[in-house]
Amino acid sequence: MVDLAAVRANVRRLRALAAPARLMAVVKADAYGHGAVPVARAVLEAGADALGVAHVGEALALRAAGIGAPVLAWLHTVDTDFPAALAADVELGVSGWELAPITEAARALGATARIHLKIDTGLGRNGAPAALWPALVRAAAQAEAEGLVRVVGVFTHLAVADEPARPETREQLERFRAAVATARAAGLRPGLRHAANSPGLLSAAGLERPEDMLLDMVRVGVSLYGLSPFADRTPEQLGLVPAMTLRSTVSAVKDVPAGQGVSYGLSYVTDRPTTLALVPLGYADGVPRSGTGGPVRIQGRTYPEVGRVAMDQIVVDLGAPGRSAPEHGLLGAEAVLFGAGENPSASAWAEAAGTINYEIVTRVSPRVPRVHLHATEERAGAEKEKP
Repeated sequence: MVDLAAVRANVRRLRALAAPARLMAVVKADAYGHGAVPVARAVLEAGADALGVAHVGEALALRAAGIGAPVLAWLHTVDTDFPAALAADVELGVSGWELAPITEAARALGATARIHLKIDTGLGRNGAPAALWPALVRAAAQAEAEGLVRVVGVFTHLAVADEPARPETREQLERFRAAVATARAAGLRPGLRHAANSPGLLSAAGLERPEDMLLDMVRVGVSLYGLSPFADRTPEQLGLVPAMTLRSTVSAVKDVPAGQGVSYGLSYVTDRPTTLALVPLGYADGVPRSGTGGPVRIQGRTYPEVGRVAMDQIVVDLGAPGRSAPEHGLLGAEAVLFGAGENPSASAWAEAAGTINYEIVTRVSPRVPRVHLHATEERAGAEKEKP
């Protein structure tokens, strides 16, 4: 279940923190597993200014659904369909080599590509290295003079913003400021400078100059979905509401004696007579196989998953014998792995699996049906068109 009212509330909270900067809502990877099209509509309804995705294919899927808001795609391969992107008015991130095929596509279509140049200020992934940045901005300026591109933005990606005390973020922002100056010296006039991700935005108020982080636009991902990017702060402490609830029902209940092994490998053996509940969610559904001990809420109480997570199911130890009788109502009872409020959190499952909450929600597989709640909020002006 995905609560789109929670998504909208999170957007409004994040917009208030970002103001007057614009807000780009990142809906890559099927909106972190929440459903890209319904989430995109919801964030635009709530006031997001633009959408961000990794791949052009993701952007084209949004266009096919009738979403006309600005969309930026920034992760490309040699097989990326740049002509299709330009025909659909998708903005493109450029880290270096992409500029040539984008300008070729623009020339062939008689179009002007809207691009955002990316500088690697320390993350070490895509983005032009500092040594190659001057050549990239000169080439972009030449392509802009020919009418093939319009450089609408310059951006970077922060590496350790989820650890606000570390100095690297300040160093990255200083490098970014110098990169923007180099771009302007080459004759470019990008209207959008963006660096802040969710942790960058949520920690900006603690900086001496928050505007150095917020710039003209922020790109937020995990916080849209009501998850905290910080190890030591909960969504509630940040004013966010988790949007996804992963739930199923108890499909079998049985009483077992002490000494009963559970699941493959028999890594868990009951130390007393107890009742086991079977829940039909497993690693094929996105529950991490390494998540032994993850919490499951059944009938108002939270119990541990026990034994190895299987492909299609997990086992929960209810801690007391004799509960398999029909009068206990366990068969068919709701079983919640994570959600908002009193439910266990995605972060608790991340801790059990030795990963991060981003992965827990994003990995929920397509075979798990998505039910979107509150999808009918007033949509007047929901899809912003480009100026």
